[in-house]
Parts: sequence; structure tokens; C-alpha cells
Amino acid sequence: MIGVIAHPTEREVVREFFELFKTPWEFYRKDQQYEVLICAGESQFETAAKVILVYAGRKVGSDEQRQGFVKSRTDRACFLEYKGTRIPIYGDAVTFGERAGSLLTDKGTRECAAYRDANHGASLLRIGYDLFSEVRTLLTVGQPAANAAIPTLELHIALLRNLITGNGVSLVEIPPVPRGHQFIACLTHDVDHPSIRRHKLDPTTLGFLWRAIFGSLLDVARGWISLRDVARNWAAAVKLPFVYLGLAKDFWSDFANRYLEVEKGIPSTFFLIPRKDYAGRGVDTRAAALRAARYEAKELAGTICQLKAAGCEVALHGIDAWLDSSAGREELEEIRRLTGVSEMGVRMHWLYYNDNSPATLEKAGASFDSTSGYNEAVGYRAGTTQAFKPLHTEKLLELPLHAMDTALFYLSYLGLSPKEASARLRQITNHTAEYGGCITVNWHDRSLAPERLWGGGYHQLIEDLKRQGAWFATASQAASWFRKRRSARFEIDEAEPGKIRVESASAAGESLPGLRLRIHQSDDFNAMGVRRSENYIDVPIEESIEDIAPQSQMSSRWAG
Repeated sequence: MIGVIAHPTEREVVREFFELFKTPWEFYRKDQQYEVLICAGESQFETAAKVILVYAGRKVGSDEQRQGFVKSRTDRACFLEYKGTRIPIYGDAVTFGERAGSLLTDKGTRECAAYRDANHGASLLRIGYDLFSEVRTLLTVGQPAANAAIPTLELHIALLRNLITGNGVSLVEIPPVPRGHQFIACLTHDVDHPSIRRHKLDPTTLGFLWRAIFGSLLDVARGWISLRDVARNWAAAVKLPFVYLGLAKDFWSDFANRYLEVEKGIPSTFFLIPRKDYAGRGVDTRAAALRAARYEAKELAGTICQLKAAGCEVALHGIDAWLDSSAGREELEEIRRLTGVSEMGVRMHWLYYNDNSPATLEKAGASFDSTSGYNEAVGYRAGTTQAFKPLHTEKLLELPLHAMDTALFYLSYLGLSPKEASARLRQITNHTAEYGGCITVNWHDRSLAPERLWGGGYHQLIEDLKRQGAWFATASQAASWFRKRRSARFEIDEAEPGKIRVESASAAGESLPGLRLRIHQSDDFNAMGVRRSENYIDVPIEESIEDIAPQSQMSSRWAG
């Protein structure tokens, strides 16, 4: 059991952190004995523990009792290095001079940023930053695009886990990994331009013509596309007048069939805009011409039926829902009316978002949001592969958006070649396979059609996800699985403190992968026939493992 001492203002952050790092814990009680004690900032405690971790980004009283000076950083942002891995720190941090056995080092100064010391027979670990302050920053402000590729929150979890197990304490957790799979993959599509015929000669059409005619020449010269793709784009440009006259097929309108053909039975989520020719509030005049959609969801009623019949999901691509709960309620209700689905999620058009958006969307009735991401980069805005509950909300989950096609390929953003884009996506996929959680990808409705023709990269992504053992889920299914994991509760058997009981509730009729218990320790359990890795074993939640109690001192029983 882990005991946590933190400032009262950080209690909500602490609770959310331990939903992401799902292991037995509680706020510190004087009458309770703990194997691990986490102290955030200056802390007074009376309980002994095997391992005591003191996190603080400033000098605390206990530092005076130990040799070596404490040095505060003059600049707030820095990188700490742990076994070759960089961890960005966004708040206050301190270093401890040159000490032998440094656990963390400041990448810039090479000074010690965490060390281990003895404390009356226990291991005391002093870490030079405030863990829960960092978590708050990640879940609210998020990371700058320059650090997008770093799953920072997952690194904080991994570091804490390693510090505990590396100092002789076994650890159990419910990892963010669906049973039978390595991680979750959520394929999504923002439907912004379902028909080029609706655009006439507006900025969208002019952009299409420039990229189809001149951009294709540039791309083929770079070796990014084939001559066949150039021919397809030029042919589309030539046909455009005939599309307007109704004499040629609208090459953007067949997006549903294109995705169903590529995905071949994989469920995906399509976000639809509820209102036509409306840019929304909080948009300047210049942006309004581009943000206003030339369609509304009810015009795609037939497509909605087709997608639902194929097992796909239709959700809201919101306009004003991010800043007005009444408007959000109306937008959600329009998509509910068209789909017949009561539980409805949202992703805001153009990823509009502010500090109050999670609470506003929850008040509007959204069950999940998938807006937290980058327009100009790919990676981890909140530093995590996991769905999380934004602070100051009750039930709404945020399913972070990790990669968007336009961010990868548009020259005004990353401007990557297809090969480079696939490598960048594979990096995110590898992270998700390592840490668990979900990779959420947005491939826009028109991205398989001329002039983009980004189908090759999307097909490669799906193959990579299949190869790495992903469970493909709609956004709602992914959010439901994370809720299932969050519902699991650890109970310590007071009569037998070595035993832990896990209870998990699933909604009736819900068909979701199960949970697993992960036991981190050094003993070898290969003979038991359960999944074994270098540092842990995995056991299905429903299966009893009481027979390992003599070695691990942590037997478990399952219910629910």
C-alpha cells in the first residue's frame, strides 16, 4: 500500500494520477503502516515505511539534514534524464550538486536531480521536482508542441514504479492494457468537406486546385507521390467544372465507402458538424470563411445509416459546444436525433478549447471529448496515452488525440514525406505498445480522395496497429473501457494484510475486453504458466492467484 501526503489543493490531481497509475494507495493516515510513502513538498509524518519518496521542486527542511547543497534553477523548464530518457519538467526544480549514485540528472548541468539515502533502515529518495504539480500542468495546460513526441506523464509513472520496485517493494497495478491485446487503437475521422460541389470557388476549392495542379508537381519532384497520383489529381482538377454541373461524380462525397473499404470491418468514429454555414463564436472574420462548414449533419442521413450498419460510430464535431453548454446541448441533441444514440461524445472543430471547456462539455451532456491534441504537431499534449478525467469534471473523460493527417503532411505544419509520416506514427504506436493506453488518430473525410491521396499512409498505419496487437475500438468503446478500469477498486483484507481484493463493475450487456493485474517483482513465476516478462507477470482479473502468496506476499482474489 502506498500512502500519499500532499497539499489539500492537490488532492484532485493525486486522485487522477492514481487512476492513471492504478495501484493500491490512500491519503496518509497516522495509524496506518505503509510500504511506500510519497511526500509532496515539506511533509511531517510519523509512520515508518520501507521506501519514502520526497518530491519537491524547492528546498525543504529535511534537505538541511543531509550533506550537499540544494540549488534552485533560474529557468523553470528543464529536462531531467533517467537511464537515457529525457523527462521534461515544467515547474520548479532543484538539483543537489554532484552526488554519487544519482538517480536523475539535469540534462543541461549534469547535476544530480534525485538521489537515494538511508533513513533509519528505510530508503529515502529525494526527487527535485513536484510530481503532482507537474501532473496538474500536463492535464490542464499541456505540453508545448516542441515536446509533443514525449509521453511525459507516462514517464513520471514509469519512474515512480521503478523507484519503488528498485528499492525492494513489490507492486501490483491494473495497467491500461485490455486483456488479449497490447493497447487500444481508435481510428477517427473529422467530416469537414463531404462534398466539393458545395464549395464553389471559395478558399477550400482554390486550395484544392493549387495543391492538385502545382503541389502535385512539387511532391512528385520530391519523390513523395507517383506519376499515377499526379495524373489522378490533374484529372480531378479537369473534372471539377463537370462536378459543379452535375455531369461528373463528386470525388469527395464517397468518403464513407472509401473508409469502409480500407478499414475492412474495423470500427471507427466519424465526427459530424451539426450546423451549416456557421463559423461559431469566438472566431475572427478571417477564420470564419474557412471554419464554417458547407454542410450539416442531417444532409448525411443516408451516410449515417450506412456507417452505423457497418459498426462505426457517429459523434459530434462541435462548433460552439466548447464555450457554451446550451449551444453544446443543442449540437449534441441534433446528432442524437440522427443516430438514435443517447451517449454522445464530441471533438471540437479546429480543436477549439479553453480551460473551462471540459466542464462546459460535461454540462452540455457529452460523455467523452477527444479535442486535446495539436493542430500543428503529433504526440502527447497531455503527456499521456490514456483517457483521463479533466480536473473539475465529474464523469466526462478526455480521449486525447495523438495524430492528425493534416499535421503530418501539410507544409505549414510538419510537412513530412509519406515515409517520414509513417515513421512518426510508428514511434507513437511503439510508445503505446510499451506503456499501454490508446492511440487516437484523425484521418479527415477527404484525405483518401484527390488532391490529398493520403490513403497509403493510413493503410500502413492500420497494418502496423494490427501487427502490434491493437484492439480497434470506437471512441465510445475506448472511453467505456477506461471507465471499466477506473471502476476497479483495491481492497486490503484487514485480517490478512498480505491479501488484496479487486472489484470491478461492468455495465450490463457491455462487450469489452477484460482487465489484468500486473505484479512487479523479481521472483520467477514461469512455472505457473502465466504471462511473464522481464519485470512482471500478468494475471487475468477473474483468475485467482493465491498460490503465489508465499513468494510475493501479495496474493489476490477477484470479484466482479
